[in-house]
Amino acid sequence: MFALQITRGQQPQRVPHAPRPGRPLLAAAAFVALLVADVSQPASADEKTIDISNFSFVPAQLTVPVGTTVTWVNKDEEPHVVAESDTLFKSHALDTGDKFSFTFTTPGSFKYFCTIHAHMVGMIVVQ
Repeated sequence: MFALQITRGQQPQRVPHAPRPGRPLLAAAAFVALLVADVSQPASADEKTIDISNFSFVPAQLTVPVGTTVTWVNKDEEPHVVAESDTLFKSHALDTGDKFSFTFTTPGSFKYFCTIHAHMVGMIVVQ
């Protein structure tokens, strides 16, 4: 390809012009970037959601593999706080529509409750 170069007082001259990379080249570059990306951290195994609804955790018990991120979503009109019994995690007060997430990296059974409404209890079993 050529481009025109115009210098004051001279006739336009054709000069070589490097072609722009096309889509196949860009796709190949993106693929190479993915290949050399940091793979030292495993991808999240899964994501699960627990609804806070009608002053309950739904589902009340959830079994997940190690590496799963669990997200609690408050669908009640009242605020709730999600807290693990041994203080592994604790949310701020969740208003309607607020979310809280925690990633479980070790196996075990994790009991949790609402610190505002102590009758609200749940359990995450991580295998």
